[in-house]
Amino acid sequence: MRIKMSVRSWKYPSILLTIIGISSIGEWVYFLALNLIVLDMMGVLAVSGLYILRALSTLFTNIWSGSLIDRLNKKHLIVWLTIFQAVFIALLPLFSSIWTIYGMVFLINIASSMAGPTTMTYITKLIPQAQRKRFNSLVSLIDSKAFVTGPAIAGIIFMSGTPDFAIYINAIALFLASLITIFMPNIDKNDFIETKGEKLTLKVLKNDWKLVVDFSRKHVYIMIIYLLFSGVMVLATAVDSLEAAFATEVLSLSEGDYGFLVSIAGAGIVAGSLVNIIIVKKVATSWLIGLGSLMVSSGYMIYAFSVEFSIAAIGFFILSFSMAFINTGFYTFYQNNVPVEVMGRVGSVYGFIEAFLIIIGTITFGIIAEVISIQFIVIFGTLIMFVVTIILFFFNTQPSKSGFYTEKDETQTSETV
Repeated sequence: MRIKMSVRSWKYPSILLTIIGISSIGEWVYFLALNLIVLDMMGVLAVSGLYILRALSTLFTNIWSGSLIDRLNKKHLIVWLTIFQAVFIALLPLFSSIWTIYGMVFLINIASSMAGPTTMTYITKLIPQAQRKRFNSLVSLIDSKAFVTGPAIAGIIFMSGTPDFAIYINAIALFLASLITIFMPNIDKNDFIETKGEKLTLKVLKNDWKLVVDFSRKHVYIMIIYLLFSGVMVLATAVDSLEAAFATEVLSLSEGDYGFLVSIAGAGIVAGSLVNIIIVKKVATSWLIGLGSLMVSSGYMIYAFSVEFSIAAIGFFILSFSMAFINTGFYTFYQNNVPVEVMGRVGSVYGFIEAFLIIIGTITFGIIAEVISIQFIVIFGTLIMFVVTIILFFFNTQPSKSGFYTEKDETQTSETV
C-alpha cells in the first residue's frame, strides 16, 4: 500500500523530471549547434556575441518578467514559452544574416530567461515540501547527465548530419516537451491570480520592485543567504571565464590536456549528483549549502594555486563534485521560504542583480587579467570566494536559524489538469 502511494505521489514529479531532462539536453545541443553555425558564418568574434546576447537578454527580461509570471497561469505560460522557443529555433537555419540570427536568438533567450523562474514557481506549488529536497537532487542529477550526454549527442548528430539538423532535432524535442506539459496538473486553476487582466505598466513594475524591496527588508535572513549564494555564483562565473586562458597560459596545458581537464569536471558533476541523491535525506539543507559552498571554493582554491595538471585536476573534480550539494540545498531553501505568490518577482529582481554583477565581474576580471596577470586575478577571485563561502557557512549553520531549513509535510497540490 505504501509503495502504491509512493508511486502515485511521484507520478507528476517524474513527468516533470522528464520534461526538464529533455530541455536540458536540448539546450546543450542547440547552443553547440548555434555556435558552429555562427562560427562558420562570421568567425570567433561573432560567437562571443552569442554569450553577450545571453547576458543582455537576462538583464532585459528580469526587469519585468517576474511581474508577468506571478500574474499568469504557470502551466500555460511554460507551454507557450516552450512552443515559442521551439518555433524560433526551428526558423534559425532559414536565415543567413547574422543580425537576423542575433535578433532571433535574443528572443529565444528572453523566453528561456522567463521559463526558469516560471518553472521554479510551478515546481514549488506542485511538489510537497517534504519531497522538494529529493526532487531538487534528482534535478541536479539530470543536469549533470545533460552536461555529459548533451555534447555527446550533439557530436553524434554533427558526425551523421549537420548543425542545422541538430537545431531541428532540438526544436522537435522542445515541442514534445510542451505537449507533455499540457498533461501536467493545472496548479493555478483554483487560485486567485493577483490583478488579473491588469496591464503591465511602469507603475506596476515600480510597485512590484517596491514589493521585492519590502520583502527583503522584512526577511533579511533570506535575502542574505540569496545574495551570498549569488556572490559565489558570480565569482565562479568570473573565474570560469578565464579557465581556458589559465589552463593554457599559466599551467601550460595542451588543448588535449585541457579537454581532459574538462572531462574530469564532467565526471565530478555526475559523481557528486549521485552521492547527493544518496545522502540528501540524511543531511540538513543548511549543511548542503554551507559545507557544499566551502567545498566548491576549496576546489577553486586548489585549482588557482596549482602548478601542474594533477593538482588542477583534483581542484576541478572537487569543485564540480560539490556543485550538486550547494544547488540542491539552495533551491530547497528558496522554495521553502519565498511565498509562491511573489516568487516570480523576487526571483526575477534578484536574478537581474546577479546577471548585472556577472557582466561587471567578468569584464573586470578580464581587464585585470590583461593589465596585471591571469594568475593574479584567478587567485584573488578564489580567495574572495573562499571568504564569501565562510560567511555563508556561518549564516547557514546558526542554530537560531534552523527553522528556515525545517522539512515539513504538506498536502499534495491539486491534480486538476
